[in-house]
Amino acid sequence: MSRIKPTPSELEILKILWEKGSSSVRDVHNILSKDKDVFYTTTLKTMQVMFAKDLLSRDTSTRSHIYASAVEQKEIEKSLIDSLVNSVFSGSTTQLIMSALGNKRVKPGELEQIKSLLEKMEDDE
Repeated sequence: MSRIKPTPSELEILKILWEKGSSSVRDVHNILSKDKDVFYTTTLKTMQVMFAKDLLSRDTSTRSHIYASAVEQKEIEKSLIDSLVNSVFSGSTTQLIMSALGNKRVKPGELEQIKSLLEKMEDDE
């Protein structure tokens, strides 16, 4: 499943389910509608499409269907990053990292995390 590319709306729903766990359409809709105007039927239809695309699983044993993410967050992150690296940075992870670090202020402690990760990667080679 390395080519999984959820739409922005699908990704919003996945983020909610990764954070909250299994939820009803109503629960997901209530969270989505805090930040933007979205109809309940739009949330429902999006989640039904996501189920058909195997992005979500669905428990139909209760009156209110319960949905859960059928894909791991890390799997989606890897797929989106791979796509970004290939399409924008011509396959260069270095260019991606240099661009990311050059365009945003690094929060306190993040630089140490980055250094630690680089050291670990060097040790693993």
